[in-house]
Amino acid sequence: MHLRLSAAFVLSLASLCASAAGTLDKIQSERTIAIGTRDASAPLAYSLGGGKYVGYHVEVCQRVADALRAQLKLVALTVNWQLVTSQNRLDLLRNGTIDLECGSTTNNRARQEQVGFAPTTFITNVRIAVRADSGISSIAQLAGKTVATTTGTTSVKLLRAHERAAGIDFKEVLGKDHAQSFLLLEQGQADAFVMDDNILAGNIANAKNPSGFRIVGESLSQEPIAIAYRKDDPAFKAAVDGAVRALMASGELERIYAKWFTSPIPPRNANVNIPMSPALKAAIAQPNDRPAEDYVRK
Repeated sequence: MHLRLSAAFVLSLASLCASAAGTLDKIQSERTIAIGTRDASAPLAYSLGGGKYVGYHVEVCQRVADALRAQLKLVALTVNWQLVTSQNRLDLLRNGTIDLECGSTTNNRARQEQVGFAPTTFITNVRIAVRADSGISSIAQLAGKTVATTTGTTSVKLLRAHERAAGIDFKEVLGKDHAQSFLLLEQGQADAFVMDDNILAGNIANAKNPSGFRIVGESLSQEPIAIAYRKDDPAFKAAVDGAVRALMASGELERIYAKWFTSPIPPRNANVNIPMSPALKAAIAQPNDRPAEDYVRK
């Protein structure tokens, strides 16, 4: 007799097996940790080509991997970096393909039903990027315009729900990743790109003509960004959270932040120039995994 199993059932079964084994046990036996990251979420996580990933969260997760190696008393721990997308990042965590997701993922209540989050390591504001000569400076001016965002993100949903967007009719166009969404703006196929301000700044800094773009308009949402991992694995959560808290307590997290947000970064040695916000300083002083819904919307 042949049984046809749904994709959701297979995903759930794989997740249960991964949790039962324990992620720390898996890492110790295989001497390998699989980390999912992004290719166009500068300065949090992005690719320089040739399988090399860099950025603030990439470096934070490398430090977490170093802490896990020390805790497990391993001579060496191989880090396998794997490219993930907005659409598949949580599924790849849940089915055991990756052990950590270190990109630009917002911690919200819906996602907390699926995965766990380490203490917040970045807080972003969702805004819009436009061409400098567009004349657009606010949400109200998007009427009749085309707005780009990335598949699998919540940015346009936030825009449509914002009180200042009431009655404003605009067309939505989707990029498969942040690089393609920015390209839609760059090539004139979109009038605005709505996304986390750090991602907007990173794409602008690495554009061929950075001065040709501006980040404008009201903040649509203030959201916590964090490292994600599988739920229901308390030993792994304690190890990862402990490593992140140690970086915060030592001041190392702030030094890593300065390296990627207020200093020249590759490949163009551009500076995104986003000083650490008071909200992030508060999250570092009192580490927490509060979801986006707990933050006051602007």
